[in-house]
Amino acid sequence: MAIITLTTDFGLKDHFVGALKGTIYRELADATIVDISHQVSPFNIQECAYILENSYKSFPDGTIHIVGVDSEPTPENQHIAVLVDGHYFISANNGVISLITSEKQPEKVVQVNIPNPIHGSFPVMDVFVQVACHIARGGTLEVVGRPFNQLRELREFTPTVTDNGNKIIGSVIYIDNYGNVVTNIHKNFFEAYRKGRSFEIQARSTKVSRIHNKYSDIINFELDKSQRKGAGDLLALFNSASYIELAIYKSDLNTVGGASTLLGLDYRDTVTISFD
Repeated sequence: MAIITLTTDFGLKDHFVGALKGTIYRELADATIVDISHQVSPFNIQECAYILENSYKSFPDGTIHIVGVDSEPTPENQHIAVLVDGHYFISANNGVISLITSEKQPEKVVQVNIPNPIHGSFPVMDVFVQVACHIARGGTLEVVGRPFNQLRELREFTPTVTDNGNKIIGSVIYIDNYGNVVTNIHKNFFEAYRKGRSFEIQARSTKVSRIHNKYSDIINFELDKSQRKGAGDLLALFNSASYIELAIYKSDLNTVGGASTLLGLDYRDTVTISFD
């Protein structure tokens, strides 16, 4: 039996997640359900896309991913099912799988068209679960939908280059549990324009001129502890997803604050890299 994952902005206070799982178990008693996250900020497609792109590859091929963010169908927000990189994604056509399809060409894309759909306020349970269970039983996408070639993309994931290649203008796409700020500037994109040059990262009035590969790289262990950088200091690094991230070493967003609060950064705020 295939694994079914859930990524939503439902939170955990209400009944939605429990009802969703109960409906799956009613259809497939031996289903394996994995919660990726139910704490996506409400209707935040960019945040959801980042979480999906960095989690789905940890699952085996054939995994079915239900994405319940901004899922109410409209003429411009169709329900779709996509087979890409060996995984199935069931979501609304709101750009939520843009990060995945920008790197991998989808094998199949259909607009969901199941018989006698329930047109209610909970389409993730009423429609997405039906599609997921159909696939889990070995069914094909052609049975639940018709070919579709109008996948939406999120332009926010693509940084721009100005000043004849001497400047990258990116933006904040994700803020994690520690308050670390993730930009849309990927390591490969950065290196393609850097070409060995020195650089300066600017976020509001803060400037950084070095990028680390892990958080503890900020510490020079050859120095006496009184002279080292450490907890509470700002750093930039290529995170586990290879995006440039701004972080406060060993920060706590709920007490001393994180990079997002201390630098005053929020979603879509600008982060600029200038090359010398």
